Amino acid sequence: MTAAASTFTDRLTPNEQDLVIISANPNAGARSGTDLVGELTQELTQAGFEVQKISQIDQLAPGIEAAYQSGRLRTVVAAGGDGTVALATNHTPESVPITIFPLGTENLLSKYLELTADPQATTNLIIGGQPVRLDAGKAGDRIFLLMIGCGFDANVIHELHASRTGHIRHSSYLKPIWQSIRSYSYPKIQIHFPESAEDPELRNKVELASWVFLFNLPRYAFGLPLAPDADGSDGLLDLCTFEQGSFWQGLRYLSGIFAGDYSSWSDCQKKRVRKVRLESDQPVPVQLDGDPAGFLPLDIEILPGRLNLIATKAWAAKNGFPKTAELG
Repeated sequence: MTAAASTFTDRLTPNEQDLVIISANPNAGARSGTDLVGELTQELTQAGFEVQKISQIDQLAPGIEAAYQSGRLRTVVAAGGDGTVALATNHTPESVPITIFPLGTENLLSKYLELTADPQATTNLIIGGQPVRLDAGKAGDRIFLLMIGCGFDANVIHELHASRTGHIRHSSYLKPIWQSIRSYSYPKIQIHFPESAEDPELRNKVELASWVFLFNLPRYAFGLPLAPDADGSDGLLDLCTFEQGSFWQGLRYLSGIFAGDYSSWSDCQKKRVRKVRLESDQPVPVQLDGDPAGFLPLDIEILPGRLNLIATKAWAAKNGFPKTAELG
């Protein structure tokens, strides 16, 4: 974390803000997830909070807005996977912290913050945790938290969600991966760098690649170390591109990712950027934080300090965030 980024801090909400909204994904975590949300609701109620649960997407924005206008909203709990956290962030005022209750398959953001789906621990987090500010990304009009992928991996995500009927497990990816291996054509993606690019050599430049990723945090599905040095407090996105398009080239790139030396290959590039535009002459799917997000073209930029989360004091101290006021 940079010294400038460490100054991003907010006071947690005062005692009279006793309303908690739980944004619960009904497909995340299967039956056990439903039980855990019930236990969390009970713990919060016993601690003196009023709890509202919202499971329908069309009810999320008006429900949060009404709670926010009442002046009583303490936090929005995102009960689900990374997509649920992103959805809650997109519908929650920036001044209201998000609390993560991880019930999804990967839960990459909660792993980064070292959080678990423990109802009592989450209640204690809401009572006395510490708010931290991290960067977020913006793709079109949607905020993303972890990363964006364009190309083969996004095609897998699109195939998966097109046939989704319930909770996603790791085994759920096998069929869409096979379908994508058989059908995806790897069209070239044009990467347009703005006139204001940090690196003068990139200004107004256009590069081509078949696989494009942008990372805000150093997390990707299945633990792949695509951008292990990505920093969620540096005001930049880590751009990773792979030029050649085929499944066999993908396997070669995968070997380089695991070996940690792919960035030295001539057909692989890593850069840090504030803004890029991605285009293609053919349909190229996009995924944000593991959820389908349409097709290119897309304008992407960093939003410094946009993500407002409640973390444990231990995590905040370990990652250089200054101590702030406690809840309760």
